[in-house]
Amino acid sequence: MQKEQQTAPEMEEEQEYLTQTPSIQWFPGHMAKTRRVMKESLGLVDIVVELRDARIPKSSRNPEIEKIIGDKPRLVVFNKADIADPAVTKEWQEYYKSHGVRTLALDCRSGRGLKELVPAVRDTLSDLLAKRKAKGMESRPIRMMIVGVPNVGKSSLINRLAGSKRVKVEDRPGVTRGKQWVRLESGIELLDMPGVLWPKFDDKQVGERLAYTGAIKDDVYDLEWVAMRFLDLLRNRYPKLLEERFKVTPNDSEGLEPYDLLELVGKKRGMMMSGGVVNTERAAITVLDEFRSGKIGRISLERPHTAVQDSSQQL
Repeated sequence: MQKEQQTAPEMEEEQEYLTQTPSIQWFPGHMAKTRRVMKESLGLVDIVVELRDARIPKSSRNPEIEKIIGDKPRLVVFNKADIADPAVTKEWQEYYKSHGVRTLALDCRSGRGLKELVPAVRDTLSDLLAKRKAKGMESRPIRMMIVGVPNVGKSSLINRLAGSKRVKVEDRPGVTRGKQWVRLESGIELLDMPGVLWPKFDDKQVGERLAYTGAIKDDVYDLEWVAMRFLDLLRNRYPKLLEERFKVTPNDSEGLEPYDLLELVGKKRGMMMSGGVVNTERAAITVLDEFRSGKIGRISLERPHTAVQDSSQQL
């Protein structure tokens, strides 16, 4: 499996290119309300489980959540690990471990790695549980809040843990609108919160990567622009996967502008309209859908070395 490789010159070139790209922003009114409810509910829980997308652990980290939860015990869960590059996910886990943050990598849809979650929660709260035992309060349930950006898999996680579909699940952001309590047989009560983004993405790459994964609604940005940016990234970092899925070889794509690359993918897939024009909108939808579902392959868009270079990086 090829892994993401990005040299310092490549990073500088990408940042320069991003200054010319449109900024993607999306902050519906209900998200502002969710922030208030989250802050008000924090005193009701013992631990916060923060879900992130394993493909973009940095971009799916909501700085607003970190400000709200403060010193509350926290467990970071990298969801969708089955469609992320496993070697890169391991790098992220080692990075967070070196900073004293416990993490888990799992897949809520298949259930892989899920059995480790409750033991990890209990281990994180070992001091609190010991105090309760000493006071004869062992039967008191552990209460945890599930948080994360939209479409990261919170409802899927709760449904897996609960063993039934207690929470509405759709593969689009903004479905869960109000907080919901779910009781588990393991003596844990879950508080599910709607997905929360933050008012402004200072880094344009963050907005783009959230758009790639579906955390931002497709109708608030130029779908073709995002798809061609993703294909350009795929060409540079995972050329084998581009060739295997879309039949675009390095020779085919060499020197092509990103939009021309999107057109080429459309041609390879036979997405032609009258007059020999490529249906680039259909091609864009296909490219993003196949990335989000993991059909292209196991891809990670961020690696820890970029976080290390930023001394202000929050965990």
